[in-house]
Amino acid sequence: MAAVGGAAGQEKQLAPTLLSFFIYNPKLGPKEGEEEKKILFYHPNEVEKNEKIRNVGLCEAIVQFTRTFSPTKPAKSLHTQKNRQFFHEPEENFWMVMVVRNPIIEKHKDGKPVYEYQEEELLDKVYSSVLQQCYSMYKLFNGTFLKAMEDGGVKVLKERLEKFFHRYLQTLHLQSCDLLDVFCGISFFPLDKMTYLKIQSFINRMEESLNIVKYTAFLYNDQLIWSGLEQDDMRILYKYLTTSLFPRHMEPELAGRDSPIRAEMPGNLQHYGRFLTGPLNLNDPETKCRFPKIFVNTDDTYEELHLIVYKAMSAAVCFMIDASIPPTLEFCRKLDSIVGPQLTVLASDICEQYNINKRISGAEKEPQFKFIYFNHMNLAEKSTIHMRKTPSVSLASVHPDLMKILGDINSDFSRVDEDEEIIVKAMSDYWVVGKKSDQRELYVILNQKNVNLIEVNEEVKKLCATQFNNIFFLD
Repeated sequence: MAAVGGAAGQEKQLAPTLLSFFIYNPKLGPKEGEEEKKILFYHPNEVEKNEKIRNVGLCEAIVQFTRTFSPTKPAKSLHTQKNRQFFHEPEENFWMVMVVRNPIIEKHKDGKPVYEYQEEELLDKVYSSVLQQCYSMYKLFNGTFLKAMEDGGVKVLKERLEKFFHRYLQTLHLQSCDLLDVFCGISFFPLDKMTYLKIQSFINRMEESLNIVKYTAFLYNDQLIWSGLEQDDMRILYKYLTTSLFPRHMEPELAGRDSPIRAEMPGNLQHYGRFLTGPLNLNDPETKCRFPKIFVNTDDTYEELHLIVYKAMSAAVCFMIDASIPPTLEFCRKLDSIVGPQLTVLASDICEQYNINKRISGAEKEPQFKFIYFNHMNLAEKSTIHMRKTPSVSLASVHPDLMKILGDINSDFSRVDEDEEIIVKAMSDYWVVGKKSDQRELYVILNQKNVNLIEVNEEVKKLCATQFNNIFFLD
């Protein structure tokens, strides 16, 4: 991080970092001398064996100690001067622990660095949510911990955890986690009825012609339009698609529509469809038709599926088929020939419609407020605070102190069931307003000089009337 403030750049701010991450099961090494057997995964791996055992033992002790006060809800987090530990028990007796170092201000006194730990900066709810997503993402691609134990005992579980988390932990950008990580919502693409019906009939046609498809999801511009999956499964699949899979495949998109991605199709129809998962070259008879496996509905029916992601221009469609049916090259070619041309036409339809609607609504001038909106019922999320500039990090365009206030307001909201409104006067010219109504939450940041509480309230009412006129917010 860049140096901030201080005389002649003497102060340096160091962002929070991941110190360790481990998964253990206290039932696996109950006897003395067998403690190492409890540890299923430990990052960083180079840590000395006894230290791993000691750290896991300490977490066990904390969890047991807090159980005496609250048997059903044991420890969620532990605050110390230098770091913060987060605990999560996603399945019975399986514990995940994440240790995050607090942000540090580095000062120089007499030429020596002095470190000041900022103990109150991290928001528990944000990082607890990050830890829960670690599990959800693992489960999407591997199924539950218990399933691995059934498939081949501790050995198989350890292998799967190692393979998955070795890569996944590198993608955690702890310095830019905020309220959006708590919501883990879905951004929906705004559509008129006519185009929505076109998409609906396209999905019905595809599911009919490719009869092994169990579920379909349709996205445009990284936003969701339609999904046949359960909400919680779609929420984590959406996170994977938008933060990992799509950004990896950006390059050919940028080549423009005239790029010869495809040879001419028969009947002079060019189509821009391609597989983002699966075969790279359909003309090569040797090509492999391998698709990633995902696990959904793990609580009741436990379905194992192949994930086929196919994209044309800015439209992407996910077909999920039963994992017991291996997709053949013939099936992939059929999918390409049926879906490709229709999806290409559909993508340009949506694009055209979207541009017309944008023209009608007029050019937007930079408003004096920014907001985050979240609906717990359909997981819809909308933020004008975040600019998704990089694949994995959503960067907030406001000061971190303001993001922290949003997190604090959210924590207050989660303590009460009633509808509520909170207004905070923040630094210099900033006001922060939080509104909770029914299952919806709205957070607004206003930047206006010399306004009072009543005027702030009026501004927020105006915003609700223009942006959320079809949503019922209590006054």
